[in-house]
Amino acid sequence: MFPINLPNLLTVLRIMLVPVLVVALLGNTPSGDILAAVVFALASLTDFVDGWIARARGSVTNFGKLMDPLADKLLVIAALISLVSLHRLAAWVAMVIIARELAVTVLRLGATQVGVVMAASMLGKVKTTLQIVAILALIAVHGSPLWLSLLVYAMVLVTVVSGLDFFFGLWRRIEHAKAADRLDADAHRRS
Repeated sequence: MFPINLPNLLTVLRIMLVPVLVVALLGNTPSGDILAAVVFALASLTDFVDGWIARARGSVTNFGKLMDPLADKLLVIAALISLVSLHRLAAWVAMVIIARELAVTVLRLGATQVGVVMAASMLGKVKTTLQIVAILALIAVHGSPLWLSLLVYAMVLVTVVSGLDFFFGLWRRIEHAKAADRLDADAHRRS
């Protein structure tokens, strides 16, 4: 069971809004895009609010550190796949972003197995914000105006760069943890 507090409940709510988003986008209803945009905006807003509340109240938990980024990824991946199926987004764009999101999630979960918890970095937060803005624009705007294409390319670039930053940051943290373990082992042998 996860620690029950408002930030964690908002994270769970965001996960529960994912199927609502997909149905709104793919349901072929007259106001589906409006509903999808509202649901996506609301779910995205919970991402900013839950982190702010957790830090302000001192209620940051390991559950939140792991599940908040996972909830973001589920929301983004569901939106991207839906937008590709609606022919509003190139499949390669979605695949690059999804591959990065899945790789980071697997690496983050693997890191917890060796005692390293990687919270979202500032670059990761910029990436998430850019993804939210671009996806919201793709939901709300039909057609391919130049500004939207540039926004999508910026989203891809920042997504890739933040993935590389995460990988190298994780590598440094794991190497640091291993070095600390070796120092502790050496200290125990000497005493």
